Amino acid sequence: MEHVFTPLECLLPTGNLKICLLILNQPLDKGHFHHLWSKAVLRACADGGANRLYHITEGNHESFLPDYISGDFDSIKPDIKEYYKSQGCELIETPDQDLTDFTKCLQILQQKTEKKGLQGKHKLYVNTGLEGKWCGLIPVGNSCNVVTTGLKWNLNRSVLKFGTLVSTSNTYESSVVTIETDNPLVWTMGIKDQERA
Repeated sequence: MEHVFTPLECLLPTGNLKICLLILNQPLDKGHFHHLWSKAVLRACADGGANRLYHITEGNHESFLPDYISGDFDSIKPDIKEYYKSQGCELIETPDQDLTDFTKCLQILQQKTEKKGLQGKHKLYVNTGLEGKWCGLIPVGNSCNVVTTGLKWNLNRSVLKFGTLVSTSNTYESSVVTIETDNPLVWTMGIKDQERA
């Protein structure tokens, strides 16, 4: 079965695509953040990402509680960690130093969404006008056998795996991208800077 998505539909006022939101320890765009938060069915922070969430929701923290925060907790500020804990957020300590907090958080996200059956074939419509120039495919945990169309550098039964090949710097050749994979991977893409659009 082929799954059809318009990835940036979640930023359109009329969009109804449901997403999982993973907040990293990187600057957040307030406008995009509110759109993404409202569309998310699952919201998570990777360690120091909780600091970013806490600061961007200043004055309204109780309305923006993540489903879980994971990591080795070396980046989250102790008072912020205690706040989210007191609010009932799930704190999942992942001390494994062989993996990044991002990878560990993605693995938990994968476990929580596995029941939805979103592996296999996907068709992505990347013509909303909000897309930036770059896109990429990142394997989650296991290596992935991947076939794509519509990208500048398509993959043809290529194996994506950290330490060998990861497609993080690709771009579009078409308004439709197809992806076929045998294991979970993350689709990542840039968003046009609204002030330059």
